[in-house]
Amino acid sequence: MSDSNKENKSNLPKFKFSSYWIYGAIFIVIIAVQFFSSGDLASKSISKNKFEEILRDNDIKEIVVINKDVAQLFLTAEALKKTKHAKQTSTTFYRPGSPVYEYNFGDLRTFEENIATIKKENNLIVDVDNKESTSIFDAILGFLPFIILIAVWLFFMRRMSGAGGGAGGGGQIFSIGKSKAKLFDKDTKVKTTFENVAGLEGAKEEVQEIVDFLKNPDKYTSLGGKIPKGALLVGPPGTGKTLLAKAVAGEADVPFFSLSGSDFVEMFVGVGASRVRDLFKQAAQKSPSIIFIDEIDAIGRARGKNNMTGGNDERENTLNQLLTEMDGFGTDVNVIVLAATNRADVLDSALMRAGRFDRQIYVDLPNINERKEIFEVHIKPLKLADDVKIGFLAQQTPGFSGADIANMCNEAALIAARTGKKAIHHQDFLDAVDRIVGGLEKKNKVITPKEKKVIAFHEAGHATVSWMLEHAAPLVKVTIVPRGQSLGAAWYLPAERMIVQTEQMLDEMCATMGGRAAEKVMFNKISTGALSDLEKVTKQARAMITVYGLNEEVGNITYYDSSGNDAFVKPYSEETGRKIDKEISKMIETQYQRAIDLLENNKEKLTLLADLLLEKEVIFKDDLQEIFGKRPFGEAEEVEHETIKEVLEKPAVDNTPEA
Repeated sequence: MSDSNKENKSNLPKFKFSSYWIYGAIFIVIIAVQFFSSGDLASKSISKNKFEEILRDNDIKEIVVINKDVAQLFLTAEALKKTKHAKQTSTTFYRPGSPVYEYNFGDLRTFEENIATIKKENNLIVDVDNKESTSIFDAILGFLPFIILIAVWLFFMRRMSGAGGGAGGGGQIFSIGKSKAKLFDKDTKVKTTFENVAGLEGAKEEVQEIVDFLKNPDKYTSLGGKIPKGALLVGPPGTGKTLLAKAVAGEADVPFFSLSGSDFVEMFVGVGASRVRDLFKQAAQKSPSIIFIDEIDAIGRARGKNNMTGGNDERENTLNQLLTEMDGFGTDVNVIVLAATNRADVLDSALMRAGRFDRQIYVDLPNINERKEIFEVHIKPLKLADDVKIGFLAQQTPGFSGADIANMCNEAALIAARTGKKAIHHQDFLDAVDRIVGGLEKKNKVITPKEKKVIAFHEAGHATVSWMLEHAAPLVKVTIVPRGQSLGAAWYLPAERMIVQTEQMLDEMCATMGGRAAEKVMFNKISTGALSDLEKVTKQARAMITVYGLNEEVGNITYYDSSGNDAFVKPYSEETGRKIDKEISKMIETQYQRAIDLLENNKEKLTLLADLLLEKEVIFKDDLQEIFGKRPFGEAEEVEHETIKEVLEKPAVDNTPEA
């Protein structure tokens, strides 16, 4: 057999037996038996005149009235030999002894009187018999509503039981309390390893240690130590918590059970607790093993916070069972529980204590070096041009998570394909950042020349003030192209600081107020375009005063409660509240006036920048340097970011130490 024939044969759909075929075959057999066994198939319906003619000719041997509705006519042996009846008796369906004709007479009493009259007139001897008859098909039709109800009930019972989902479930209703965890072992190996996880060095180190606990337990227990019961991965969405757990499944040579917190939630009482018991029972049978519960906050919320649900809350019962399984009597098996959540603040304190989740591994947003590593992972399948600068892209994406960077790379590929390019260029990545952060470009938005001028001076004001302030983030580009909800935007390259000083925060507030200050300086009028700016500085000022204690008038005090228990309680008096409001307003107005003074002293350069922005719609850092000159602060020299081409062409360095 040729390869092509083999390939075609392998592509043919495989034969699969279904139990529903048996029901269908039985139904077809019943219909066939009813169809072929019935003598009614050979009977021909006749009119009243034809019936009376056959009766007067004395051709009828017997009349059988069925269900007081239809008369079946059986002919005599002499009549069957007559030519006028030969056509009816020569059909395939006719059998000797079966009725030849049928007559639907209507009213039975009138029919009987009519027969009696004809018999008397012609001296006939004809037997008349009455029968009650019901076919199998009629019986099935009678029970059809009940059959449909039973079939619907069976269908929903199978669906509710998960149609075979869950370990050992078999798809039956009795398996509804079984665990729905997916098992990954030597037969179903996960391909994700720690090499696929870029960045997260600290988190990977702790998780690798857990894997090592299970691979070499004697190394730790020989010194009297105990293997930890659980580790909780905490961090913002998209930072790689689930990916890290997949890497554990790929690296560990032990069975790995994976499921979501919502898999325990069911409409039936007690199902969640039953599934927890079954999960830990399976894990204990395959010990040592790992259980991974994603989004554990679905069942791990703090108990007793909402009394409206009553004392028998199903979610609380599930949590109680989980607490018992993780640290109760008879929990000396080597089962480690990994869990992930981005809402650790709502978890129950009993779940977070030592002995249950011994370790909390914080998976933070990646820094600039980690973002560079993440970019290098996600650009591998992409076809890149030589001008792509990975280091610059890592700088351009502060606050981006790993999921955001993956989305950005995909968006850059879509933008390049949309414009008909053969490779993805550096500008496509920058456009992808604009698309993700700012939104889709609104090409059809109607803006009058007057409004456009106000927007241009607003954005030029931001750029000018930030350029003149020492601690403000350096500008990358300014645009008045409307995107999403914004009519214009200024893009900065913020420094990633571990701590922020008061002067730095005040400079950022001043730069934020630069847009409204420019409108005041140039037009002596202000507009509603500074809404997002005002929201930002108000939150920043309130945080400086009430959270970080950076205000001399209020003092070194914070009203922030990290436990989140002050949601409905004001932690300060009315007098302190008035003082805080006064200081917030004073701080913002001071920075607003500072921005106005800066712009008054640089009004000509502000106008040049706004005119250039109206002309080009997008201007970059080089354009600002031509107008303002270099920033008047001693900055560290910028690092030149290597392109993809330069990295590939760089000669290998021999790091072998000399003898």
